[in-house]
Amino acid sequence: MTAASPHSTRAHSFNAAAAQYTANRPSYPPALFDAVEELASRPLAAARVVDVGAGTGIATALLHARGAEVIAVEPGDGMAAQFRRAHPGIPIVRGTGDALPLADSSADLLTYAQAWHWTDPAHSIPEALRVLRPGGALALWWNTYALDVPWIAAQANRIEHFFGIDPIVEKNGAGARAADPEDRVDFTRRVVRWSRRIPIDTHLANLGSHSIFLVHGEGSTTFLTEERAHLLKAFPDGTVEETYDVDLLVATHP
Repeated sequence: MTAASPHSTRAHSFNAAAAQYTANRPSYPPALFDAVEELASRPLAAARVVDVGAGTGIATALLHARGAEVIAVEPGDGMAAQFRRAHPGIPIVRGTGDALPLADSSADLLTYAQAWHWTDPAHSIPEALRVLRPGGALALWWNTYALDVPWIAAQANRIEHFFGIDPIVEKNGAGARAADPEDRVDFTRRVVRWSRRIPIDTHLANLGSHSIFLVHGEGSTTFLTEERAHLLKAFPDGTVEETYDVDLLVATHP
């Protein structure tokens, strides 16, 4: 049997931590969806939207609340089960962005929230163009940590030092060139800043729900214990303000 690649292992790591993911991951601000509507040149209300790599449904539920006729696509057992428990009224099908289980020209909008980097653009771009109706749009976005905030930059450096990785664990290929290396579509980029105030333990549980932490087992536990001590020194009231820049890319199907 062929060993799973590190990328595949990380992609599948979320299924065992679906409840932690849904309880602690950040949401998205209304301004993000305003920007999606502006760049897609159509309202979300009554639009047929496919949310791919939907996970536990954080973005899917917000799209539904904006009036979209939304269907979720999710490959993972654990994530799909958590989605069904949380959102029984929203349809979900099993599949990936590289092989969408959807008919040609059947969607007004395809969205990928924190999910496009798990696809292969050589397959996922043609699949998006196949499923989108003429004039439809592909929207990709990532919550990325704001490195101009000193405590976030310091934490990112500690993550980089401990794990030997890019300090921004959410970056994961954001940017038009990485998203579409062959320039098959014309992305427009928008950055939306927002923040949330949460207990330190929620912040640490959010960190721990990221794939790099999920695959490192005891090493992650050691880091998070040490990180809690760092944060309590900086924030003795036990509360932090996470600041995010949502990196949004939108391309319209001709």
